[in-house]
Amino acid sequence: MKLHAQVGTGVNAVTAYGPGYIEVNRVRHEGPLLLAPDQPPCAWAVGSWGELCASSFESVLALLPEVVLLGSGASQHFPAAAAIAPLARAGIGFESMDTAAACRTFNILAGEGRRVVGALLPPEATP
Repeated sequence: MKLHAQVGTGVNAVTAYGPGYIEVNRVRHEGPLLLAPDQPPCAWAVGSWGELCASSFESVLALLPEVVLLGSGASQHFPAAAAIAPLARAGIGFESMDTAAACRTFNILAGEGRRVVGALLPPEATP
């Protein structure tokens, strides 16, 4: 699905998503992705939402978020409490939603200047 976001403000924006990919600033990225407003998107070493564990969020913490949006694929799924415990200990907000909603929410929060990180699994990544 294409999203209508203005690009060129110096802030990353999700411009489309679909089976197996997420597009940031009109550049297509295959597979799971970590996205911060002001840094290049990077691959996230997670196969599916069911594989999420505490170590899955180490690379997320390195981006120094104030809130993390987990895009869990085509459907909303919640990781185990132990998986997101590092975020809770660091006082970082966390929301889990389907990837479409996470992409839209990321664009809104990043546009507001919030320090948001999207931990995004493309829609087909959900078992």
